[in-house]
Amino acid sequence: MTSPRHLRIIGLFLTALLADGSAAIHNVLDYGASADGRTKDTAAVQAAIDAATNNGGGTVRIPAGHTVVIGTIYLKDHVTLHVENGATLQGSPDLADYATDTHKMLYKNESHMDRCLIFAQKARSFAITGKGVIDGNGHPEFFTARKGGRPLLMRFLECRDISLRDITLINPAAWVSAWLYCDEITVDGIRIHSRVNRNGDGLDFDGCTNVRVSNSSFDTSDDSICLQASRPDRPCRNVTITNCIFESKWAGMRIGLLSRGDFANVTVSNCVFTNIEDSGLKIQLNEGGSMHNMVFTNLVMERVPRPVFMTFCQQRAHVDAPEEMYPMAEMRDFVFSNISIDNRTLDKNSAFFLTGLPEGRIENISLSDVRMVVSGGGTPEDARRTIKEYTLETLDGWWPEFYLVGTLPASGIFARHINGLNVRGFHLEIAGDDARPPFVFDNVTGGTLADSTVNGRPAGITTR
Repeated sequence: MTSPRHLRIIGLFLTALLADGSAAIHNVLDYGASADGRTKDTAAVQAAIDAATNNGGGTVRIPAGHTVVIGTIYLKDHVTLHVENGATLQGSPDLADYATDTHKMLYKNESHMDRCLIFAQKARSFAITGKGVIDGNGHPEFFTARKGGRPLLMRFLECRDISLRDITLINPAAWVSAWLYCDEITVDGIRIHSRVNRNGDGLDFDGCTNVRVSNSSFDTSDDSICLQASRPDRPCRNVTITNCIFESKWAGMRIGLLSRGDFANVTVSNCVFTNIEDSGLKIQLNEGGSMHNMVFTNLVMERVPRPVFMTFCQQRAHVDAPEEMYPMAEMRDFVFSNISIDNRTLDKNSAFFLTGLPEGRIENISLSDVRMVVSGGGTPEDARRTIKEYTLETLDGWWPEFYLVGTLPASGIFARHINGLNVRGFHLEIAGDDARPPFVFDNVTGGTLADSTVNGRPAGITTR
């Protein structure tokens, strides 16, 4: 009968035999990990990663039935970090275990989020896989800005050919992930739950190209997915997001804010948004880049107060933004179609809000085949409201948010400073009384409304 000791020796022998091949398995237990949920195994996990990449590639295995506690680790070329079903890779509760050479947070006033748990820089062809859990352990009892910092779960800088598959990511102290200037990204079948601390974004792609996100679910304390472009020379382009489910304390998707670079060629399809506290699709250009060619189709939204919140203005969001204000470029060519929205249980602040500036107009928006149910409740005073512009003075150093506007003078769509807004097949149902007109176009040229109804009756445009 083979003893457990003999089985372990055989396992080590097989690992050594495979060490020179790309299929090599590097079990962290074989590199000295205690995997007891208490001992810090950072060195053992890093040793396994280093051995895998030095041998031309391989899989670093976090074995089932174990919790492996780590501080910052560095992923490298041709390494797959595989967290088995029933295994947990957990962040240390001590800030001192997180390195300070993992780049930095790019939003102003957020340097307390510079550190991270998993980092890669200029790495090629690596992956994080498995049905297990990566737990950031980011509870406020361990991490706050006042206590010195809130580490991200992951940050990848100038990497290429990255896969994130099937893994569950929970409890980051800040964002789940920041992907900076990366190319060829595949995210599939993951689950994110980030509610234990503030500002818990899910996937943030900054200056990334050829990005595919699919079949994933998000429950976040901040934006579930962000597309950013913090560098003028690194555009965010060629992005597809499909078959995902979003729940968030803030936005389901945000595109923009960090927008010194350009955005182009984005599609979002076959997604469900539920219990979003701020906006479903938040699209904001404000730092000098351009934004065009985006399609959003086959979406279901329930309890999403602003299905689409779109702004074109000027504001500094980047940590290294110059003092002089960025010029306004262009924001054009957006398609929204086949959207079902049920906001009957929300208050009166449930509408589409699309706004540019007189000197920075959004161009060519198509909005078709929308069914939206709202609660009503707008008063005659609401209907007469004048909405202030998103200028530097009204923003007061912050980026555009809905709370700076307040109740809109429309129950369905409020749009202003737009060239070319074509609405077709927009069917609005208002559950209660509402004194506001359904569709208000303010300084909109080339605006049309066709085949649209309010409570089953033909609807028209109110212009300002």
